Amino acid sequence: MNILLRLLLFVVSAGTLYFVVKKIRDSQAQIDSAIFWVLFMLAMVVSSIFPGAVIYVSALLGIDSPANFVFLCIIFLLLLKVFSMSLHISKLQYQIQQLAQIIALKESRAGSDCDE
Repeated sequence: MNILLRLLLFVVSAGTLYFVVKKIRDSQAQIDSAIFWVLFMLAMVVSSIFPGAVIYVSALLGIDSPANFVFLCIIFLLLLKVFSMSLHISKLQYQIQQLAQIIALKESRAGSDCDE
């Protein structure tokens, strides 16, 4: 891998890692959801420092190009993250529905108490 490309990958990965950690410190991101991004960026930093590991693993798995292996891993991890977020959103939508029903019942009861 070209040294300039490795350097660029390292700088971008390290910068993104710094950005994520800064957002966690500023309490703009929850730690449990940001752990994924921290680990993801650490993996990118490690792969930029040790590209031989990526080449070795891609050859071990029979993938012709290390770039294809990296893209495959990134797509897989992001699909897992999207699925996880979909589950979380579904849970939140259910909770919102339950809260709306509770509020509607309380308002209905409060309105019927005023009629008496």
